[in-house]
Amino acid sequence: MTNADINRNCTAHLLIVDDEPSNLKLLEKMLRSHGYENLTLIQDPREVQASCENNMPDLILLDLNMPYLDGFAVMELLQKEFADLLPPILVLTAQQGFEHRLRALNSGARDYLTKPFDRAEMLARVRNLIEAHLFHKFMRNQNDVLDEMVRARTRELRDTRLQIVRRLGRAAEFRDNETGNHILRMSHSAVLIARALGWDEESCELLLHASPMHDVGKIGIPDHILLKPGKLDPDEWIKMQLHTTIGAHILDGDNSPLLTLAREIAISHHEKWDGSGYPYGLKGEAIPISGRIVALADVFDALTSERPYKKAWSLEASLDYIQNNSGQHFDPKLVTYFVQLLPQILAIRTRFAEPTA
Repeated sequence: MTNADINRNCTAHLLIVDDEPSNLKLLEKMLRSHGYENLTLIQDPREVQASCENNMPDLILLDLNMPYLDGFAVMELLQKEFADLLPPILVLTAQQGFEHRLRALNSGARDYLTKPFDRAEMLARVRNLIEAHLFHKFMRNQNDVLDEMVRARTRELRDTRLQIVRRLGRAAEFRDNETGNHILRMSHSAVLIARALGWDEESCELLLHASPMHDVGKIGIPDHILLKPGKLDPDEWIKMQLHTTIGAHILDGDNSPLLTLAREIAISHHEKWDGSGYPYGLKGEAIPISGRIVALADVFDALTSERPYKKAWSLEASLDYIQNNSGQHFDPKLVTYFVQLLPQILAIRTRFAEPTA
């Protein structure tokens, strides 16, 4: 054993439980002579639980024959209260029968030594138990450190992925003369509706981060179509509609929940409840719920926002449009929730208002 091992062992905390004061003094003397200084001596076994709660030892030396609680009762109590946190127990007892030894080992004792015992043998067993326990604690601590490193790395990768997808969303905005605040208003409004539908917080967070990529496919639309100030002709309109499938292709090939949801939204947010939407003409509940939610939040914010090619609609006109298109463009159930949530949606508009020039 190295000096470092000896020093580490001698700093270990030992709890000695025996109802005989003379036995406690003898064990204390033996252990201190071998360098163990951090000792707790208990004569009343009823004090063991509180002692362990206050300062968990690295080894318990336990007698069996004691008043109030015998050693078996003490081990049962400790196993119940501390389970995996329990340190090794070395039973020191005058009971030499095989039945007592077997019962003690089955009750949680790691080792068993009968009185009178040899001093060198007792110290060797103490040393071995402490070394094994300290190594176990070290490995458990290392595992905790590694687990935290993995969690930190996972958070880092998640944050990096979020930054990438946000920038994808921004790229589409810059091509379409839209602003980052539109994306914020739309995505937060979509989360409000989803939460009202009963989505859990994890799903709502995914929607918050996936919905900004709904128009990422506009990256693939030529400028003369995307930025045309006037009405698109039929051929141009067909090409414009391709931004849904282009977006789905951009987001394809990754099975993470975030990009899977983003792809679903990109391909479906222009479908309409009555089947007149694109790209596939899906109808009613055949349209993914995520696409139905984003369609409603996106259209409302687009109507109430000013663009280089249009003025902002009034709140009344925008709300009339939403309600008049319930059951046609929009899911009627979502429109009902939308109207109920209007004060919160307007608060989001105020929170993420466009900066003044």
